[in-house]
Amino acid sequence: MNQIKITDKAALKDRYGEPSALSKRKGLARLDKHCRAFIAASPLLVIGSAGADGADVSPKGDAPGFVAVLDDSTLLVPDRLGNNRVDTLANILENPNVALIFFVPGMNETLRVNGTAEITTDPALLEPMAVKGKVPRSGILVHIDHAFLHCAKALLRSKFWDPDTQIDRKSFPSLGRMLADQIEGVDVEAAEAGVEESYKNRLY
Repeated sequence: MNQIKITDKAALKDRYGEPSALSKRKGLARLDKHCRAFIAASPLLVIGSAGADGADVSPKGDAPGFVAVLDDSTLLVPDRLGNNRVDTLANILENPNVALIFFVPGMNETLRVNGTAEITTDPALLEPMAVKGKVPRSGILVHIDHAFLHCAKALLRSKFWDPDTQIDRKSFPSLGRMLADQIEGVDVEAAEAGVEESYKNRLY
């Protein structure tokens, strides 16, 4: 297959042109009142990281405001129970650069935060983040380089929050079924039972 590729920044700029004056100026070095309010209302973020083995994105979610704003340039993201792959945490040890995008249900704009991260196990920071008596095993401290609000176009095009676009979950295989199809030797019933137990008893 013949491919016409963009291989340098000059060609990229030629293809897309200059960003608007507003886009150039909207990045903030510190959180303002609108960024703080957005984070306080957000129950979900996605964090991107990269290490020697490649790039990774991971969702982090909890009750609105689960991410603590320690000051105008520092966030603390609790690391709740997961699958113990620790992909994001391992990447941070190799490369501290991270990117986060925050979502608020019903709002099509998002908040993007770029910066550097480190892993903390400081009880003074983590104990106030306990839920149902469970303290996170670690937290991701994000030192903000810049933060900016992102326009609504992607979510408007996707109709992400529109109830009419939601699929009937029963029309798609269960996670246990998909795992059994993907991984040789995995029993469907055992996988489904494990997933259900994890959802029920291992959220925190």
